[in-house]
Amino acid sequence: MRTLVLGRTPARVTEVLATLRADGFDAEGVTTDEEARRLLETGEFGVLIIGGGVEPHSRAAIKELAARHRVGRVIDGALTEPFDAYVRRGFEPLIQEAASDAKG
Repeated sequence: MRTLVLGRTPARVTEVLATLRADGFDAEGVTTDEEARRLLETGEFGVLIIGGGVEPHSRAAIKELAARHRVGRVIDGALTEPFDAYVRRGFEPLIQEAASDAKG
């Protein structure tokens, strides 16, 4: 199940992607709403992670778009250090759950 990560801090998006990919998840990451919209409109993503730095108006618009394009799970995330441990503890179980729900 493909996961899209939207965050405002490029270094954090990179760290999240590195952990997800190292653990076998198919993930892409972007830092702008425009990039997120373009990717969501492909219909290829089942999970969307929205970082804590994404502004409320952007967050709402992206969530609405995700719902229209079959994204099964939206995860609101505000990373805490160590980032890799947070991704493994906070995001990966939810991605796995979404993948199981999609199969079932």
